Amino acid sequence: QAQLVESGGGLVQPGGSLRLSCAASGFTFSSYAMYWYRQAPAKERELVGSITSTDGSTNYADSVKGRFIISRDNAKNTVYLQMNSLKPEDTAVYYCRGQFAKINYWGRGTQVTVSS
Repeated sequence: QAQLVESGGGLVQPGGSLRLSCAASGFTFSSYAMYWYRQAPAKERELVGSITSTDGSTNYADSVKGRFIISRDNAKNTVYLQMNSLKPEDTAVYYCRGQFAKINYWGRGTQVTVSS
């Protein structure tokens, strides 16, 4: 059974860093493009960024560009979201998604709270 499990969320002060992980199982992770999304309270889910399955190239939302870094380790079936210079507006539940053709898998999310 395909599964994505996010971890690494928590409470961090403004300006701090966190690294989220998304561990995959039950499918051929290396073939899947991977995405990070977030959803803040009373807001729509937004795309944070993505990483391809082919050459590992990445794209980011303007709101996180220069602060967040997505990487993947196909040997560990895991995608990462390194978040630096965190701001209160980064507070949200963060989700990962795996996509191959029309197949999509979603994780259940991990909470990130940026507050002093």
